Amino acid sequence: MTFSVRSMMLSATTLLAAIAVAPGLAEAKRYARAGAYDGTWNVVFATRAGNCSATNSVPFAVSGTRVSSAGGGKVTGGISRNGVVSVAISVGLSHASGSGRLVGNYGAGRWAGVITGDRCSGTWQATRS
Repeated sequence: MTFSVRSMMLSATTLLAAIAVAPGLAEAKRYARAGAYDGTWNVVFATRAGNCSATNSVPFAVSGTRVSSAGGGKVTGGISRNGVVSVAISVGLSHASGSGRLVGNYGAGRWAGVITGDRCSGTWQATRS
């Protein structure tokens, strides 16, 4: 799969499918206020199963409790006050979803979906710009 905005968004959808990072109680409380995760996040997706690109990088925007695309494609998703995030992405016939957790300026999780006809899954890591 060539990595275009379309494929990035699809991979990004797959981005979220299981919580991977658990913050300590003190750190979780520090970031528990509304809007604590606002900004642009660079999300790197790694494919662990399926015939999709090995790695892709996609920007996402977080505002309050909403997660949206910062680079194209249809993205729907949300984030809780404690950083648990879930997202669904679709571009054409490709779609993916995933979940994970953001803590401070970092995050991680799992994704799964169908990208250009291939069923794929993997992990993701995010850093706030």
